Amino acid sequence: MNRLAFVAMLLATTPALAEPTREAKAFGAREYVADISLSPDGKKIAIVRPLGNRMSIATVAQFDGKQPQPVLKSSGEPERLRWCQWASTERLVCSVYGLAGDSGFLLGFTRLASVKDDGTGYKMITDQGGVRTLGPVQFGGDLIDLTADGKPGSVLMALGFVPEETVGTRLANQKEGLGVVAVDISSLSRRIVEQPKPRVVSYISDGVGKVRVMGSRPEAVDRYSGDTVNYFYRRADQKTWERLSSFKVDGSSGAGFQPIAVDPATNVVYGFDNASGRRALYRVSLDGNMTREMLVARPDVDVDELIRIGRQQRVVGASWVVEHREAEYFDPELKKLRVSLSRAIPKLPMIRFVDASSDEKLLLLHASSDNDPGRYFLYDKTNRHLEEVAASRPELSGFTLATVKPVSYRAADGTVIPAYLTLPPGSDGKNLPAIVLPHGGPAARDEWGFDWLAQFFAARGYAVLQPNFRGSAGYGQAWFEKNGFQSWRTAIGDVNDGGRWLQQQGIAAPGKLAIVGWSYGGYAALQSAVLDGDLFKAIVAIAPVTDLDSLREESRRFVNFVLVDRFIGNGPHIREGSPARNAAAIKAPVLMFHGDRDANVGIAESRLMATRLRDAGKKVELVEFKGLDHQLDDSSARAEMLDKADKFLRASLGL
Repeated sequence: MNRLAFVAMLLATTPALAEPTREAKAFGAREYVADISLSPDGKKIAIVRPLGNRMSIATVAQFDGKQPQPVLKSSGEPERLRWCQWASTERLVCSVYGLAGDSGFLLGFTRLASVKDDGTGYKMITDQGGVRTLGPVQFGGDLIDLTADGKPGSVLMALGFVPEETVGTRLANQKEGLGVVAVDISSLSRRIVEQPKPRVVSYISDGVGKVRVMGSRPEAVDRYSGDTVNYFYRRADQKTWERLSSFKVDGSSGAGFQPIAVDPATNVVYGFDNASGRRALYRVSLDGNMTREMLVARPDVDVDELIRIGRQQRVVGASWVVEHREAEYFDPELKKLRVSLSRAIPKLPMIRFVDASSDEKLLLLHASSDNDPGRYFLYDKTNRHLEEVAASRPELSGFTLATVKPVSYRAADGTVIPAYLTLPPGSDGKNLPAIVLPHGGPAARDEWGFDWLAQFFAARGYAVLQPNFRGSAGYGQAWFEKNGFQSWRTAIGDVNDGGRWLQQQGIAAPGKLAIVGWSYGGYAALQSAVLDGDLFKAIVAIAPVTDLDSLREESRRFVNFVLVDRFIGNGPHIREGSPARNAAAIKAPVLMFHGDRDANVGIAESRLMATRLRDAGKKVELVEFKGLDHQLDDSSARAEMLDKADKFLRASLGL
């Protein structure tokens, strides 16, 4: 991809459509802040936000009343501006993601670029190769440290090296694999810090310019990746690598110690490992003794998030979710500050530290709740001043949003299933049209907080139940079982039992129960009707998996095929657990949405499902979005999807 392609600013065009409702437009609008970063001196903020339907723009705002300055744009066709981070007080490093190829074979790629805070001095950091390069330059680099060589504007990048053809030249690059380079983002001068190695998959720096941990994944067969990552570390004063741990990809949280972050001050590495079947946070000394200490563990749920802050990504705590997200802070000052901020912003109890100035005297934070998507604030420790910077979803400012309540219900076998219930604002919670909304993944979970999809349906008068069925992550290995595909009967059974609970509680009106899902949730929506064709009266599936063998084959040309193959498994569940192979069992009308550049779940799966349903004489509609991927990251497309889904549900449920 050349520079002109990178900075293309083409507006997305769509065919003329019926005008979506006001609610569909507001809830379908992309989040205003896609990424936000505070400059080292704390005087400027860079924000990546939507522009139009698909475009993205990075702007720099100074705290002096001046208008924000646009510095970089991406078209969304296919490049998407993901984030911009301050490498110095004047320059940003920005990351772009895109897809190349067609719906038969899509290849993701990333690129890193640098730009000054006034929009000038654009430079492509990623070396894109040339005519001699033996393969695509897919991985354009990952920023692992904002400090390198002890000077501002020099960063560490983990970078994939692609060898070049050697015939007719002595200057061809013959290095291959993942290495680390120090790059001056102004001059683009670079030096190799870690020589590339073919099977290395990750590096972890200490935040002050030194690589301390390396992960290597041996091949399985035919150059496919194996299921184990071997981690190595080096002592602070040495260059040789020593064995740290092995982490096996196994279920929701894996098995073995998985390092995440290095603290240079205490010379330890933080990471996760299993404790009594659940994920816990540990730290291990990097002094040669490898002293291991458990820091945070829960008997009921996984500790699933490391809390880090500032330019050095200093570890300050860990968090987990029972009913609400809870945290333990290791930093006494931040622990106290978080409590104070919760009191200062009482209606936005979910406080998240996003970034900090170099001296950490200025903190960028986000505060939100279940019925408020939240706002970004700048907090000055010196004068204890709190200033609002930006709203997450300003389009929703005129709407009354719904509260979310943690609930639980019993599955058919007596297992208690945790879930979240969202009721329409002002409703008594009885005799309503209702939706079960299973999450994607399946190695994911829902948690208390703002959810734009659930909130839209609540605004339109539906009760919404989001179950953390068995197969969800966050509750330990036993809860995950084999996973939501191999153990589909259990997972989908829990989803359906959620629908029955809505009926038993009198929340769902008779005959007014539907199911909506995205990705694995779309699979669950379709497969729910295979398990019980009479429960749901309407099905909406967004980017759904519909055939397990098709999902397996989509990965065959990628290095993770062996892992995907093992995850999906073999046996009777392939036929029994694929909705496209059981279309005749589905009685309810089906509406599907899918982007034709979806690299997660190919659009061929929805097309197959639609064909099988039509062949079985069922009612089905498939809406395809041209040029969009799995996330449907387009405000007009999302508005159309929400509007069509709402109208479809109302017609199907007789509302």
